[in-house]
Amino acid sequence: MILLPAIDVRHGRVVRLSQGEAHRETVYGDDPLAVAERFADEGAGWLHLVDLDRAFGDGDNAALLGRVIAGLGGRLRVQVGGGFRTLEAIEPMLDLGAARVVIGTAAVRSPELVPAAVARAGSGRLAVGIDARAGMVAIRGWREETGERAADVAARVIAQGIRTLVYTDVTRDGMLEGPDLAGAAALQALGADVIASGGVASLEDLRRARDAGLAGAIVGRAIYEGRFTVGAAVAAVSA
Repeated sequence: MILLPAIDVRHGRVVRLSQGEAHRETVYGDDPLAVAERFADEGAGWLHLVDLDRAFGDGDNAALLGRVIAGLGGRLRVQVGGGFRTLEAIEPMLDLGAARVVIGTAAVRSPELVPAAVARAGSGRLAVGIDARAGMVAIRGWREETGERAADVAARVIAQGIRTLVYTDVTRDGMLEGPDLAGAAALQALGADVIASGGVASLEDLRRARDAGLAGAIVGRAIYEGRFTVGAAVAAVSA
């Protein structure tokens, strides 16, 4: 199981939101690359890097994300997400060295994008983000609900060639209430590797995710607020 500490970028700064709500923002730094380098120094092998401005349709931080990836010099494998809804947006991130790009809203609104992206980039460099509230998919920065079940979207994109899902229970994100491991495991049973996101509050949460057989876990606020270190988290998922 892999650990992916998260850096969410908004207006160039490192932030965390509560339940994905833009007005519930906490700023944790002004230098995303410095934060990423610290995570690498502490033993992380992966980074989850999110462009919140792009996700909210409020510009983008593409150049900044590219500088972070380049500045790391391969020390971390970088998974990039946040509003990547076209091949024209996805391909430059891959060209800049992102190990994987997460497709979110477009997997629901433009389902033809998924097989086209798989054909162009290969399934190993793509993931689909499934963000859900009470089992129903939420999109566009979690501001809209689609009426589709998370399991149905997961089954469809798996059939289209996706092998990795990033699953978030949006009611738990940034709330330190524990991740929805049952929901993540249910999606993994459909045949993809699932990375759980949202709500991790303790090392025990990570051990439970590991014991559930999940492929990975994304951690944000718990690290920024000092509940545990990246090194301790890596050890917890690796034991």
